[in-house]
Amino acid sequence: MFPQPVRSMLREPNRKLSFSPVAFAVCMAFSAPIVCASGDPSNQVTQQKISYQVQAGPLNDVLINFAAVSGVKVSFESALFNGIRSNGLIGSYTVKQGFDILLAGTSYRADYTQNGYVLTRDQDSIALPSVNVLADGLEQATGPVEGYIATRSSTATKIDVAVEDMVQSVAIVTADKMEIQGANRIGEALAYSSGINVAPWGGQQQWDWFYIRGFDAYNPGIYLDGLQMRNNGNWGMWQVDSYSLERIEVMKGPSSVMYGVNGPGGVINLVSKRPTTFAQREIVFELGNNQHKQLAADIAGPMDERGEWLYRATALVKDGELEGTPLPDQRYYFAPSLTWNPSDKTALTVYAQYYDIDSGADTHEVLVEGSLLPNPNGKTELPIFGGSEDYNLLKQQQWLLGYDIQHAFANDWTLVQKARYAEFDFDFKTVYKSGWITINENDSSDKDNFRYIKLTGLGSEEEIESLNLDTYIIKGLTFNNVTHQVLMGIDYQKTDMRVEAYWGATFEPLDTLNRKDKLAFQEVPTNISGVYDITQTGIYLQDQITIGENWVVNLATRYDETKTQTYDLTGKFTEEQKSDGFSSRFGVIYKANNGVSPYVSYAESFAPTGTIDPAKLEPFPPEKGQQIEAGVRYTPRNGTGRYSVAAFDITRKDYTQWVWDEDPHPEQKGEVNVQGAEVEALVKPTDNSNVMASYTWIPKAEVVNSVFEEEIGKQSNAVSEHALSVWGDYTFNNGLQVGLGARYVGSNKGVEEKAPKRVPAYVMFDSTVKYDVEQWTFALNLRNLFDDYELTTCNNRKCYYTSGRQVTLSATYIW
Repeated sequence: MFPQPVRSMLREPNRKLSFSPVAFAVCMAFSAPIVCASGDPSNQVTQQKISYQVQAGPLNDVLINFAAVSGVKVSFESALFNGIRSNGLIGSYTVKQGFDILLAGTSYRADYTQNGYVLTRDQDSIALPSVNVLADGLEQATGPVEGYIATRSSTATKIDVAVEDMVQSVAIVTADKMEIQGANRIGEALAYSSGINVAPWGGQQQWDWFYIRGFDAYNPGIYLDGLQMRNNGNWGMWQVDSYSLERIEVMKGPSSVMYGVNGPGGVINLVSKRPTTFAQREIVFELGNNQHKQLAADIAGPMDERGEWLYRATALVKDGELEGTPLPDQRYYFAPSLTWNPSDKTALTVYAQYYDIDSGADTHEVLVEGSLLPNPNGKTELPIFGGSEDYNLLKQQQWLLGYDIQHAFANDWTLVQKARYAEFDFDFKTVYKSGWITINENDSSDKDNFRYIKLTGLGSEEEIESLNLDTYIIKGLTFNNVTHQVLMGIDYQKTDMRVEAYWGATFEPLDTLNRKDKLAFQEVPTNISGVYDITQTGIYLQDQITIGENWVVNLATRYDETKTQTYDLTGKFTEEQKSDGFSSRFGVIYKANNGVSPYVSYAESFAPTGTIDPAKLEPFPPEKGQQIEAGVRYTPRNGTGRYSVAAFDITRKDYTQWVWDEDPHPEQKGEVNVQGAEVEALVKPTDNSNVMASYTWIPKAEVVNSVFEEEIGKQSNAVSEHALSVWGDYTFNNGLQVGLGARYVGSNKGVEEKAPKRVPAYVMFDSTVKYDVEQWTFALNLRNLFDDYELTTCNNRKCYYTSGRQVTLSATYIW
């Protein structure tokens, strides 16, 4: 029931599928063997493809419906599948293909006899059905996807549902898509998704930073397998290597109803590779520019003949240099996991991860004069490194240990619990370009006044300890033609953070016309410090309702309590802040028989402010996020694509602002409104080709209420009105695959519209050439094909620019 199939098994060389055709249909009863007849399953009938629209539900019910449509005769014990749910079957399949999908993971098969199909236990082919089933379209919400079009997800609802049944937009990037595009980082993987700005502060090489629908998604942090990896709000950020992921999912818009404290833009959920039901092994060698060298391996499969024990181990070693710097970029990653399936109703996965980063740090920033504006010394040559190879660094060690357990009880009850403990140690030093040093005060136009840059250093040592626990039950209920999937849960987070940082280290000036990699510097004592303990407890309830064959309704609500305790570095308690908040979501979808699914939804988020209201001497109420979204999805029944259009209106309300007057005080008045639309298409025009296109239009992203009147009507974040991306690839019959993509980002007015003039639009191109031969795959990926350094945003003093060309040559061996 629970183990995942594996995408790359379809490429395993010389693998022969020797198991009998698996076909199955069912009748419901309360006594022993049952025979359901609906015609004779002759060979001619069973080889024809039939269009199915069998909805998810208890496996017995799903198989009854399947038998009625297929017109076959079968016999089985109805009690075999009590308490087991099925994802249903939508699309065109032969009888064999349909039964393969419906029986995957049950260790049963249905063999054809003269009297029809008879259900028998399949002891000898536990690992094999998932290979064939995956080729025919089976997918689990957290499992791999063959190709680029994911059909199921659990990020939006915490239950396994079809993408067409989600009332909020979710962007899903599969491992296959990451592989063909050569995406070695999360940001690179999301670069072709609508509504997501992957470089709001330029090419941040030390971490990934995102805007989602115009809102900053840095804080409170990403999610890994549905559990939050909370950032501390300073400089340290949890990191995850893209090689470790099966898929990346971005739920757009407020998401507190499922996850608690969050911002209004959305959440990023990273889905890890997990143990598989059959053997797969690969090793990947990479070489590239910037001295890039990488060795990675992914090994998985069953540990016994019955498939009761499954394992997976993913590892990576990387050595290189940060682009445009003399700084190192070394990474070491290891992630073992083990799954125990004592029965078809229970699965336990225990996993661990260790990630060691020994790298430099660089900000990819440049002063306005010489980039956005003219400089008497000419345009600044990019990239420009500021600091010293003896100073700039990022050293990070993080590890985690967790488990997921699922158990299906009788009467369609399922219990799920996820738990994880994680630690994070972070040592960071970087240098900011603070402005030009005036050499000639008597002549402001003197070239020397635009030659030497003042540098300011920042350093921070940080520690995080995090405990996450999420427990929920799922209950399926059916009344006439109405099916409910009720989710009830409670989650708990405790995050302890320690920060010792400073700002103001002084450096020898950077001479832009005579650059050096080593500059003299002088550090300063710690002047930013604190210890914070944050706890969050949430109770949530959701009902995913299916009415007949065409209507889906989602209703959800949640209540959270948060508490933040602050200490000084000696451990002395200084302050405690408590906050609570409700959040909700509701939406409705109409699923037409032709694959068109219009929907409308409302969703909320909340985030404690942590700022004391001087009038009440208690924290201000949490800030709120509210979204109204309406859209249409179209999914052709032949599975050749997905098309979607979504319009949204998001408001961030009641964020606090400080008034710095004779009596400095905070006020809870800030409000930002973002309105826009997104269009996405994932198309498979032929068996050998793929096309992906996305467009984002955000005509409004502005402050609508503020303590400061001059802010009203202006953008807070730098948001481009238009963004467009297109990717296409084609595979020839000889194993050669080629791909080309283009990413357009429109102009913007800069941070708080402070740029001296509009930051120009830009286009970047990416390409790939890949060749499969026997057990080897060779690939050449080029991101930013023409090596263009482009400005992404500016303020009144400096701008941030993209990364240059990235070249990666890889060889993958599968055995």
